[in-house]
Amino acid sequence: MGKDGMQGFTYNSQPAVDSDEEEGDEFKKLTKKEQKREDVADLKKEMDMDWHRIEWSEVCEKLETDTEKGLTKSKYEEVFAREGPNCLTPPKTTPEWIKFCKQMFGGFSTLLWIGAILCFSAYGIQCSKYIDPPEDNVYLGAVLTFVVVVTGIFSYYQEAKSAAIMDSFKKMVPQKAIVIRDGSPQEVAAEQLTIGDLVEISGGDKIPADVRIVSCAGFKVDNSSLTGESEPQSRGTECTDNNPIETKNLAFFSTNAVEGTCRAIVITCGDHTVMGRIASLASSLGSDQTPIAIEIEHFIHIISGVAVFLGVTFFFLAFILKYGFLEAVIFLIGIIVANVPEGLLATVTVCLTLTAKRMAKKNCLVKNLEAVETLGSTSTICSDKTGTLTQNRMTVAHVWYDMEIKEGDTLPGQKTRKFELSEPTCAALIRIASLCNRAYFLPDQDQVEILNKDCKGDASESALLKCVELVWKDAGKDTEKVREEHEKVIEIPFNSTNKYQVSVHVMPDREQHLLVMKGAPERILDRCSSILIDGEVKEMPPDSEYRTKFNDSYMELGGMGERVLGFCHTFLDAKEYPIGYEFNNEEVDFPLENLTFVGLMAMIDPPRPSVPEAVGKCKSAGIKVIMVTGDHPITAAAIARTVGIISKESKTVDDVAKEKGIPIEHVQDKDVNAAVVHGSKLKEMEADDLDVLLQNHDEIVFARTSPQQKLIIVEAFQRAGQIVAVTGDGVNDSPALKKADIGIAMGIAGSDVSKEAADMILLDDNFASIVTGVEEGRLIFDNLKKSIAYTLTSNIPEISPFLFFIMLSIPLPLGTVTILFIDLGTDLWPAISLAYEKAESDIMNRLPRDPIKDRLVNERLISVSYGQIGMIQATAGFFTYFVIMAENGFRPSLLIGLRAQWDDMYNQTVEDSYGQQWSYADRKTLEYTCHSAFFVSIVIVQWADVIICKTRKLSVFQQGMNNWVLNTGIIFETCLAAFMCYTPGLDKALRVFPLRFWWWLPALPFSALIWVYDECRRYILRKYPGGWVERETYY
Repeated sequence: MGKDGMQGFTYNSQPAVDSDEEEGDEFKKLTKKEQKREDVADLKKEMDMDWHRIEWSEVCEKLETDTEKGLTKSKYEEVFAREGPNCLTPPKTTPEWIKFCKQMFGGFSTLLWIGAILCFSAYGIQCSKYIDPPEDNVYLGAVLTFVVVVTGIFSYYQEAKSAAIMDSFKKMVPQKAIVIRDGSPQEVAAEQLTIGDLVEISGGDKIPADVRIVSCAGFKVDNSSLTGESEPQSRGTECTDNNPIETKNLAFFSTNAVEGTCRAIVITCGDHTVMGRIASLASSLGSDQTPIAIEIEHFIHIISGVAVFLGVTFFFLAFILKYGFLEAVIFLIGIIVANVPEGLLATVTVCLTLTAKRMAKKNCLVKNLEAVETLGSTSTICSDKTGTLTQNRMTVAHVWYDMEIKEGDTLPGQKTRKFELSEPTCAALIRIASLCNRAYFLPDQDQVEILNKDCKGDASESALLKCVELVWKDAGKDTEKVREEHEKVIEIPFNSTNKYQVSVHVMPDREQHLLVMKGAPERILDRCSSILIDGEVKEMPPDSEYRTKFNDSYMELGGMGERVLGFCHTFLDAKEYPIGYEFNNEEVDFPLENLTFVGLMAMIDPPRPSVPEAVGKCKSAGIKVIMVTGDHPITAAAIARTVGIISKESKTVDDVAKEKGIPIEHVQDKDVNAAVVHGSKLKEMEADDLDVLLQNHDEIVFARTSPQQKLIIVEAFQRAGQIVAVTGDGVNDSPALKKADIGIAMGIAGSDVSKEAADMILLDDNFASIVTGVEEGRLIFDNLKKSIAYTLTSNIPEISPFLFFIMLSIPLPLGTVTILFIDLGTDLWPAISLAYEKAESDIMNRLPRDPIKDRLVNERLISVSYGQIGMIQATAGFFTYFVIMAENGFRPSLLIGLRAQWDDMYNQTVEDSYGQQWSYADRKTLEYTCHSAFFVSIVIVQWADVIICKTRKLSVFQQGMNNWVLNTGIIFETCLAAFMCYTPGLDKALRVFPLRFWWWLPALPFSALIWVYDECRRYILRKYPGGWVERETYY
């Protein structure tokens, strides 16, 4: 656009051509980060341009174009070379290898990689010290590496699958545009357009760039992707508003032309268009860490801290106990690795995947596995109105005739209509709405419900058509037949100046003409001198009570946010206008005054039937539901009240002012508990003012908001410490979707840009699906806590044998291989099965979790898992170990300090408590038998552990044992333990030896003790809420 071309804007997208050298140097000094921050701050500002306000002569002078001939060929080439193609710069995509590496090395995987490296390091140290080093650490390192790689590939595959579904949404249709250059029209690719081009646009086209309209005829555009308004907006040549989005003489890139034609001059292209700025803003916003990623990082810090603390403590203890340096280092590494819960990464990944699949069945497609839990943490939902809370189709909700407001049908298959053809005034109203209507049903929809049928025509006329079709159908007719019986002779289409549509029809008896008219109610009433009451025509002078009742009803319907149309008719004099009369709609030669008023029809995009209940569930779950829409405040507030976002008893400033009969300025804050905020007011607010508004009101509707304002609202809630979910379908929603903690796009009505920016897609566009998602998200957080509590508990019986081995110098009670059997074998199924556990009864009646206080892993969970249940489990293992050792002649007192002799492969004469001598091979057979028994005892006490982990507060008797995945898991781990112990050959391959039957029994009383102990703990929790036990043990 160059130096002159950019004068139409009050912002610059690049440094001015004529800026002095000093400014240029200053610009260069900005780091990439600072420049990006400045660019984002600039994009967040409201778009401010004056192309729609300045005179045409100035537009043509600046752009060096002509409103008749367009650009010259040479000028086009010059401008195109400078400005580049008219297309959006695609956002930077993350290369697949980086996505893969994030899954492989990010979060929990890092801990396992460190564990694997330490294992291989320990093996290296052992190789330098021993001739025949034990290979346990090699096994452990290899298994850790295998676990990380497999779960990394699995997670990458899951997210790539969602991305593939995303790609299938994209419809890359090459766009064409009619452009006039040197006075000659030609069809070119839309991206070949440039600033100053003169274009022709017709109904059905996509607007190819931001344009100012030169001339038009009945031209309407669908701005829903930009403003959220479902109703097509008429365009004209006059500037009607200082706000470029609101004025009628501009049309915007990628919005749709619904009907009519226009000629327009291109004023901005590509990234500089309104849509381009929104897309740039969305792609420039970085995504923050998800709540579950923060929790897993916090968990890693805890586990790492515990591991390092224990490792370092016993490293120094080893010196005190006279161990050598290399042995102490191996102990250090061994303890750190023993603290790593190898199976937990797989458990977390599988649990999130299972929930994502469950959510997909309930119409929530999750693009990022971590987003599954984020929705459960949500404390504020900023919802778009059109298509999410509402059905995204205009419907006749009410009609008014014979001085009464009556309900219409708004839900497919449910008859709520209170008017019938048997009433003469109603019959006249339905006839007018059928004839004075250009909409028609598309073919091949015989089996489709009338309210769900697709129509050709604008939203209002389609709504009227569906309404009248329902009425005619009950009378055994259809609209098409009625139209055939009433042949149309002439029509004056609706235009924004007259604000009415009129047509003349031949009556079925072929004896006279019927004139029918519809339009803005006040304009229609002004043209009427009589009114139809109970089928009789009554005079209606200017001071008539009929006019007063009309005004009251019109205001009432308008106050409900409904779009109201008025209808009237008259029978033309058969002598003056005989059949065959040549009517003229240029110089109108038929009456448009002294008509008979018949009634009103009021339309609205009605709420989805499931939304009020869903909003109620959100409120009871402590989640704020805020409406953020581009639609009008009255409509937005009406829908908000209908669905319960604004409660029936809540009052806005306007409500209080109207009720008390005082000016709005005199209303006191204490009387107001709900707010409807217009975009223009929001524009004037400072960040602090907005923060105060959000703090003081729980029920808020933001109307006529711009994309930048939606983003500012999200940021304000996040500043207040809220976890924010945002729903949206249009390009205008994409910055807010990207910035939100979880962005939720619409699968049916959503634009590709919004789907790309979102973390989750509602496949049915239904707000109620979000509530299902919240419940699933809360459930997975609870169940992940349970899985982690279950998994961590066995860490104590796994670590303590190693600690006793160091401190008391006893033969090793549990080996590395058997620890792997527990973590990656017997524990895995039960841990994953907790993801199938149903919700505890209060899940949707409690407040959203506090991200600072209510952590996935907290000190109370560690206390219960490690300090209580884990200790009982370790005691069970040692009891079994000492029983078997004693049965074989080694009393506990003899075992202390025996390790040096026991592990000396050259000592073949170690004596037991009875004086029997044991060879090295026999000793090792007994030791490995003890490993097997210790392993089996952990499996037995883990039966009770998985049962107590089913609930955090309820008794098992209240929760029930209906989770058959878990029940099967208990059977599976027992069978797997038996398989490991008794399969021939495994004693040689994996050093797992068969056990006598009674060696399974010593752990059983401890398993029962765990169950009884935890039932008592949870009973006290329920009986004394907020008491000491809850404060210290409720995780």
